[in-house]
Amino acid sequence: MKKVLFLLFISTQFFGQDTIQISKKDLEARIEGQNLSLKLANDEVNIAKASLLESRAMYLPNVTASYTGISTNNPLMAFGSKLNQERITMMDFDPARLNSPDNIFNFATKLEFQQPIFNKDAVYRKKAGEVKVDVLKIKEERTKEYLQFDLNKAYLQLQMAYKVVKVLEEAKNTTLANKKVIDNYYKNGMIQKSEVLYMQVRVSEIESQIQYAKSNVRNASDYVYFLLNEDSENKVFKPLDEFSYEENILEQNPTLNRNRKDLQAYEKSLEAYDWMIKSSKAKFLPKLNAFGSFEVYDSKPYQFDANGYLVGLQLSWNVFDGLKAKSEQEKYKADLSKAQTEIQQYQKQNQLELNKSYRQVLDADKKVSLTKLSWEQSAEAYRIRKNRYDQGLEKSSDLLSAETQMSQKELEHQQAIFEYNSALEYFKFLK
Repeated sequence: MKKVLFLLFISTQFFGQDTIQISKKDLEARIEGQNLSLKLANDEVNIAKASLLESRAMYLPNVTASYTGISTNNPLMAFGSKLNQERITMMDFDPARLNSPDNIFNFATKLEFQQPIFNKDAVYRKKAGEVKVDVLKIKEERTKEYLQFDLNKAYLQLQMAYKVVKVLEEAKNTTLANKKVIDNYYKNGMIQKSEVLYMQVRVSEIESQIQYAKSNVRNASDYVYFLLNEDSENKVFKPLDEFSYEENILEQNPTLNRNRKDLQAYEKSLEAYDWMIKSSKAKFLPKLNAFGSFEVYDSKPYQFDANGYLVGLQLSWNVFDGLKAKSEQEKYKADLSKAQTEIQQYQKQNQLELNKSYRQVLDADKKVSLTKLSWEQSAEAYRIRKNRYDQGLEKSSDLLSAETQMSQKELEHQQAIFEYNSALEYFKFLK
């Protein structure tokens, strides 16, 4: 009795939820703007773009402003401060005053700028940053492709879960119909109670399987909600598209598509290493920068009686930096070689995975045919035993065994279809 109440409670919970019918096309339309993985991929692109903005410093000026107040009797500072304040007189050249000046205050307002003109290494670093942004954009596209594959697989799991519930419900109806006949036979004293008990055990088994299948429906639905980044509380999806098997003709000996987004991203990333190598070499090229300042001085705060300016150009060479730039070149060259090797390894691994996936599709296709034949044979065997049972020529246990086998073979066939569809989706993703 407790078990029956528990099953009723679970069933009430399941059917008390809002069932939302949805097609795969509707899911595809909703997922792109909501999925967390896509948002993370987009955030990585935005971070790279923001880092690239730092390269604006290679052509924009750097401007600083300051206000400084000092008090000093240092001979050099005191004389220089008075000179900046335009207050030098002949008495200030008295050696006694020069050597032991009185305390002096100096308040300076200063506006400085530095203007890069030619810094080739910074230009190359910017090129490397632009390549990084392009690579992350390509990776974002591959993330969308993987998300499409994951969504297709999740939708297949949802379809399969509902299909299992349907098959088990039909098996339960068949079992209940047989149970009704057996109960009548037992009331008329035509069979023994053990045969009735066998049928009751079978009904309990199917009810348990149905409950487990309904839990799988909820699990599959929750995962779809997770992909959509939506709340699944008291809601469950139901697929509109029919769960079915469609034969596909695959080309023999499939080859890896070199235009696949992840492979494009790997190839594109090599350009960044080339630019970084050029940047490290360019550190030995001359650099040309402009600089200047405008200064205002006074002996009293917030007064600006004297001023002056300074402008200039600086041409500089990094003649020797302790082989730092040379070491950077060697490091980037080693990184480039490593990346090239990794690309070769990745391509070979994916070709192996593609070949494996191709064979899995063929094996799954064959399994669909074999399980369909087994299901049809078991259904025919059940039909024969049912007719013989109705004529009193078979035992109820034989009928029960035939019905159980027919149900199992149908589930195996549906599972084979699911495995085939899943393998095909993975093959398309790898191709």
